[in-house]
Amino acid sequence: MNVSPTQDISFYRLALEGPNSPEVFPLTSATLLSLVMSQIDLLIEYKITATLWVKLPPESIWQSEIVRYHTALNTIPNIYSYHLSNNNLEVSAEINQDSSLHHLYLQLEPDSKLKREYFFVIISPELYSVVIAYRPEKKLIEPEFNNISQKKTAFLLGTCCFKSRIIQRVVDGIYDAIAPENISRDFILSETPKLELINKLLIKQIKRQDEISRQVISQKVTKLQKQNQNLQNSLTSRYEYLNLVCQQLLTPLTHMKTALSLLNSSAMKATQRQRYLQMINSQCDRQNALINGVRELVQIEKNLYETDLESVHISDVVPGVISTYQPLAQEKGIMLAYTIPNELPAVQCVSGGLRQILINLIANSIKFSSHGGQVWVRTRVKGNYVQLEVKDTGIGIAENELSKIFDSFYQVHLSTTEDPGGAGLGLTVVQQLLQVGGGSITVTSKLMEGSTFTVNLPKIIEEN
Repeated sequence: MNVSPTQDISFYRLALEGPNSPEVFPLTSATLLSLVMSQIDLLIEYKITATLWVKLPPESIWQSEIVRYHTALNTIPNIYSYHLSNNNLEVSAEINQDSSLHHLYLQLEPDSKLKREYFFVIISPELYSVVIAYRPEKKLIEPEFNNISQKKTAFLLGTCCFKSRIIQRVVDGIYDAIAPENISRDFILSETPKLELINKLLIKQIKRQDEISRQVISQKVTKLQKQNQNLQNSLTSRYEYLNLVCQQLLTPLTHMKTALSLLNSSAMKATQRQRYLQMINSQCDRQNALINGVRELVQIEKNLYETDLESVHISDVVPGVISTYQPLAQEKGIMLAYTIPNELPAVQCVSGGLRQILINLIANSIKFSSHGGQVWVRTRVKGNYVQLEVKDTGIGIAENELSKIFDSFYQVHLSTTEDPGGAGLGLTVVQQLLQVGGGSITVTSKLMEGSTFTVNLPKIIEEN
């Protein structure tokens, strides 16, 4: 049933009007929940059939408390549950047909005070109480409550009261403003509440608050443990990576030191001397490649998640990279070509990343292809992605190495004694650039037949 208030009313302010008004205190959503739960516990334990007037947050945990009370008694209480919308009420669906549980949907103006209020009112001969909470706008929070953290907990101002005159005033306001017209005012509040029940309620409130506090602490501890484990794993990975970098840098140093010690021999022939000098030069180049590769990877990891994604057309990038590597391909006797369909959609990638991805893949294909080989770059649309394929007729990759080629510093083992050179970081860089941009890369290969790297880039869907 939809209900339109007859006036712009605030039950929070109504409760505070007049002399001997209840004390207002700051509370979190967890504290408000414990207040509601403890009162429902008491109603169930003493089998009190009451009339409830309720407006609580829409999440299922709040609605399940109302259902818990409704289903726990042999007799059926009257419950008037107010909502701003009909969402998140699945928990009540199984008993929604019962006319004693009334779901009322408030039709409120955007600036209505009632939008920011919650209330939980109990009316019965044995026990009557009112819990009201108000979510103030941040700029209106009173100075004495400004030190309350609002970052992770919902900040409310609220009151809980057992005084008959105040409860009567609130209930009268409900009847006047938002109660259905066919409901009669059949309640009578005694002047003196039953102190025994209130004492029991306070005990239950303490227990409930303690239970919720333990749950909150447990959740925080679990979260901190997870964060600590993630940090520990990250540190372990960093140590392992640093150790691997050191090992990679030591290898060329060892070769150079060996060659230098042999060069000191007076009996060394000119051809041997030349071979060792070439070795030193080659290992210097390798160490330089390692250092530059590590610096590049560190820089990418540092800036990757802060780099903007861009919309780019593959046709704007591929020709330039191909022309850059065409002289190297011709020098090795390798055919380098590309095919790009017309009207290929734009793709999403890390800013400047597509060019770097192409450079690494094409350079690898040329390096591992011999004279007379071929390297193609092809593109096609597949579902929500544009596929960029770099295929070569090179030496290929053994099946047991395919899962390792994206690891840092990993290099394909050649069947010859030739040093492949490089730092073994190019494919690692490619994979990281793609992951941040929502893309991926796969590889298929056969030894002595060649390899195919397939890059999936999310296509940009243009709005009409």
